[in-house]
Amino acid sequence: MPTPPPSYAPPPAPIIDRVLLTNDDGIHAPGLKVLEDIARQIAREVWIVAPEHDQSGVSHAISLHTPLRAVPYGERRFGVGGTPGDSVVVALRHLMKDNPPDLVLSGVNRGGNLGVETVFSGTVGAAMTALLLGQRAIAMSQTFTDPKAIRWENARTLGAGVVRRLLATPWPGQVCLNVNYPDRAPEDTGPLQATRQGAGRVEHIDVDARMDPRNVPYVWMRFERGPRDNPPDSETEIVMGGGVSVTPLAFERTDQPALAALKAGLHGA
Repeated sequence: MPTPPPSYAPPPAPIIDRVLLTNDDGIHAPGLKVLEDIARQIAREVWIVAPEHDQSGVSHAISLHTPLRAVPYGERRFGVGGTPGDSVVVALRHLMKDNPPDLVLSGVNRGGNLGVETVFSGTVGAAMTALLLGQRAIAMSQTFTDPKAIRWENARTLGAGVVRRLLATPWPGQVCLNVNYPDRAPEDTGPLQATRQGAGRVEHIDVDARMDPRNVPYVWMRFERGPRDNPPDSETEIVMGGGVSVTPLAFERTDQPALAALKAGLHGA
C-alpha cells in the first residue's frame, strides 16, 4: 500500500468507541467497503446501516408513508429498504438508541459531491440527517474520470488520517463536513484543505427520451457537467487541482443580500 504524503500523518487524536456507517450507493457498494476499512482504523466498534439498493440522488428524503425493514447482513450490519436518511434515522432512533455512535460517516460515494450537486446527494443527505439528530457527521466521496477505473485506494489510504485530523479540529455543532478525494494516486494527492462549496460542475439537468420494447415512451434524467466559474478556494478547484477538500455544510441557506433587498423593498412598498 502506498505511503501517504507526510502532510497526512495523523496528529495525536482520540480513538472513538463507536461509529455508524451509511451511504447512498447501497449496502453492497465497493465504496462502503472502503469506508469500513477506514472506520476500523479509528473506532473500536463499527455499525453499518445502509440502503439495500442504490439511492443516489434522493438528497435528504425520508419515508413517511412506507414502513421500513432493517434486514440483518451480519453482526452490527443492516440493510434498510429506504433512503440514506431512513437508514440514519433507523440506526440512531432504533438500532443504536441505547448505544449511540460518536461519529457518523457516509460514503465513500462513487463520484464527487461538489458544488450545487450536494443538494441532490444522498451521501450528503445522510450526513445532514445525522446532523439534524445531533450527531457529528462526515460525508466522503471519491471523484473519478474513468468509471471503470475508480481510484478507491486514494480514499482507503488517506481516509483514516483525514478523519483523525478532522476529529482533532473542532467544528461547530450546526454543520456536517463534506470531504472529496481527487482522482489521483494517494502519493500524488495534495493536502487536506478547508473549502467553500462553490458552483461545482453541474451545468443543468437534461432528459433523455426513449422508447421501450413495447413502444411506450420513457425518459432518463441526467446531469450535464462542464467547466463553471468556481472561486480558487472552492472544493471543485481544490479537488480538480489534486487536493482533498473539506467543506462545512449547514441547513441555513438564506441568502443575506437577497434578504436585505427584500426587506428594503417590502418596507418601501
